[in-house]
Amino acid sequence: MSDVPHQAASGGPDRFIPVRKSDIISALIEQGALASEAERDTFRRLCEILVAIFHYDYFKTLERLRSDYYYFSPEIAPHAGMDRASLDRAYADLVQSLEQVLKDANFIEMPHGEIGDAHRRRAGLRVNVKAPLNDFRDVRMWRRGRHTEQFEVAEWFGLRRRKAEAEVYDDVVLLVAMKSNDEIGSRRERRVLERRKITPGSVLLKYFRNIAGGDLHALFPNVRVVMSGRDKLALGLPAIFGGIPILLKVYATITVLFLVIGFYLGKSASLEERDMATALAALGGLLALGAFVVQQWVKYQWKSLRYRTELTDNVYYRNINNNAGIFDYLIGAAEDQECKEAFLAYYFLRATPSPPTADELGSRIEAWLKKTFGVKVGFEVNGALDKLERLGLLSRQQERLFVSPLDGALAQLQRLWDGFFSSARQAAAK
Repeated sequence: MSDVPHQAASGGPDRFIPVRKSDIISALIEQGALASEAERDTFRRLCEILVAIFHYDYFKTLERLRSDYYYFSPEIAPHAGMDRASLDRAYADLVQSLEQVLKDANFIEMPHGEIGDAHRRRAGLRVNVKAPLNDFRDVRMWRRGRHTEQFEVAEWFGLRRRKAEAEVYDDVVLLVAMKSNDEIGSRRERRVLERRKITPGSVLLKYFRNIAGGDLHALFPNVRVVMSGRDKLALGLPAIFGGIPILLKVYATITVLFLVIGFYLGKSASLEERDMATALAALGGLLALGAFVVQQWVKYQWKSLRYRTELTDNVYYRNINNNAGIFDYLIGAAEDQECKEAFLAYYFLRATPSPPTADELGSRIEAWLKKTFGVKVGFEVNGALDKLERLGLLSRQQERLFVSPLDGALAQLQRLWDGFFSSARQAAAK
């Protein structure tokens, strides 16, 4: 299992642009740099064909993801024909494809240390959870977008309340690779997998929304509830103070109880009436002690069940999709982000009075997004420029950047779009 993230989490603003494509296009047109109605119509058509091109490209990525995931889907029986080396290569292909899509959708991978720190900083959560990572072959988590939410924390057994803030992640994707049959080292692990209907060697994929940082550990499939120190005291202290008098009473009369038992078993020759009364008192004390132990156990089980229900409800209503079902959603998210980056980069290169550098372009777009929509975004300028260059719309003169005029850019994109289908027709004719 990898403890070192493939992409370190950034402390700066997210690259995620939380604004609809249509709103961005409308706001760009209203800027006024496109003077005539003809230019505005051309820009709209340019954006439409960009959307179509990205959608066409990502369809192939979607098919590749589905193919890579085939051997690891928990809904499909394991395939005995695959040897360990082939499965390892297939797993590497799956992770590589998934990483690329998540990167395009502007997700950031979270290292395990960051997840643990967020859990330790949680405020107002009475439920503690444990999720040993060594139960799995690999565990990885990505996040996108974040905001803060206020909530009330109860203190002093509910007599006092205070305001607290928590960092909440807008979108979270979790990958959990289960151990194969050869890697499972104990019967307990195998029984747990059988009880949960999880296939050894499968890969679980989960998509969540609006998850507080302190709840990230609760997303793991092997999570278990651990009582807080306050609850342990609330159950333990009454057990100690209530059980000691019963134990002392039983201890003082236990020898007489054994004497009575011995008489009825024929081990003792005589038995006094006083001993019988003492023995009955001892038996009553033992029954009281047993009832007290059962009462405390029921309290523990009730609290544990209540906490597990609280934990399940907290995660259940935030689970958006699972396993192969998340691919369509992620592909749509990646297309959406790629399109918005391309729209913004092309427009601001087209509308600027003098050719900017990459840093200047990124700063202008970030400032415009903040001013227009009130969002703080670390714009992925290099990725946006790579897209325009790959489409044949961008040229460079040292550090200065240029884009084709609107009519030329639209004609170039139209040639690319026609080329997709002419290539398909030629392949079909062979």
